[in-house]
Amino acid sequence: MTAPSPSSRTVPGRRPRRSRRRRERRRRPGPRWGLRISAAATALLLSASGVGHAMVTDVETGIGRVDAFQGISDRPGGGAGLTFLVVGTDGREKLTDEEKQRYHLGGEPCHCTDTLMLVHLSADRSRASVVSLPRDSYAEVPAHQDADGRRRPRHALKLNAAYAEGGANLTVRTVEHMTGVHIDHYLEVDFTSFMRTVDAVGGVEVCTVRPLRDRYSGLDLPAGTSRLNGGQALQYVRSRHVDASADLGRMQRQQRFLAALLDRITSSGVLMNPVRFKAVADAMLRSVRADDGFGAGDLADLAQAMRGFGPASSEFASVPLRGEAENVPGLGSTVRWDPVQAPKLFRALREDRPFAARPERAAPPATLVDVPPERVQVRVKNGTGRHGLAARVTRELHDTGFATTGVPGDSAPGAVPHTVITYDPHWNRSARSLAAALPGARLRPAAGLGPMLRVTVGADFRAVRPVRAEEPTPAPGTLAAITGDQAVCR
Repeated sequence: MTAPSPSSRTVPGRRPRRSRRRRERRRRPGPRWGLRISAAATALLLSASGVGHAMVTDVETGIGRVDAFQGISDRPGGGAGLTFLVVGTDGREKLTDEEKQRYHLGGEPCHCTDTLMLVHLSADRSRASVVSLPRDSYAEVPAHQDADGRRRPRHALKLNAAYAEGGANLTVRTVEHMTGVHIDHYLEVDFTSFMRTVDAVGGVEVCTVRPLRDRYSGLDLPAGTSRLNGGQALQYVRSRHVDASADLGRMQRQQRFLAALLDRITSSGVLMNPVRFKAVADAMLRSVRADDGFGAGDLADLAQAMRGFGPASSEFASVPLRGEAENVPGLGSTVRWDPVQAPKLFRALREDRPFAARPERAAPPATLVDVPPERVQVRVKNGTGRHGLAARVTRELHDTGFATTGVPGDSAPGAVPHTVITYDPHWNRSARSLAAALPGARLRPAAGLGPMLRVTVGADFRAVRPVRAEEPTPAPGTLAAITGDQAVCR
């Protein structure tokens, strides 16, 4: 009788060994096993932060998936840090009829990207850089196969239309080609997930120096600070008709809102409270779609990084544009990127460098004003007997940005009890910006003065208050960028 081979012997007290093929099959993790291994590792991180394993299960099952990277070749090289392409899609078909009516969301979905942003998380996880990509940007999409299976050559298109023509995959290819930035992950957020997230954190505060009204979106905000629920927040970030800045103003409001939302999440204890964090995560995941490679480990990494974030940890910019919008045959009104400043911005992302200026010392808090102070012409006179007061006020107004002019002098003999700003009614917005820098000053309209505002310093003057515009006016050759602490309400 032939003795059993060593591999087939049964050892008392041990289970029979499986066949080699079966052992290898069980040992080799497939795609689902890879995600579960990632989820197990994430469970340790989330448990340490108090969230628990339920969150990991939601990550594995709650995120919709989209094929964003398959078949893409000739991609830019990856740099330090992590870069996401975040797109906002329509998704109004998921809302109730009552919500559509209340928030002015009638009509058919556009099947395009309403918002496009590059979000870069620095390698040391200390900084988040956000760059808004104008949706009406002139783009040349690469050759591709469309949804009907037709092969289409390279051609011109508006950037937001790439999604309608080729989905997430063509959008990623187009953005990488235009920016030279390697995209690590793709996230797609629609109206419903945005609204539910805002409601889950208890609303978000935004500030405005003047009333904002847009009959197209239904937005109606008073000047000052307002707490927005999810539907109101959607109106705020979608409005394009509150002023002449159109899509640029819309992107600026989106950036301010994102900074405020980040501040709300990091300062309200959401990340440290398992119940609240679970509610926020559920709201976000319910309608979000992501690339196949984005899993529980990535979300845990983001959550851990955000626990150390504050408003100053984020920075925001829009792609610098070359001139005004132009009408392109077949495309309509489009904007083109600045050939000098735009590459500088994308180079900073590739090299993992900040692009917003950060002062060496913390600047004193500044009051937001409607008209940027550098656009306000001011001449100062001294209405008191205090020697050199006009020169001092002129210097302080200049230091906070006002376009001071003329030689400071004295007014007519006799002490003036109150500081007075004399202005032409056509420049009333400029007068209000100047008054914010001179608390207690009285406004005195006088027709025919033109753009020059005249300040007579009175005995009640104490100091010039720093002011700044809601949106910075960049110096020639520089980038308009702000940090999150400049964007949130203070």
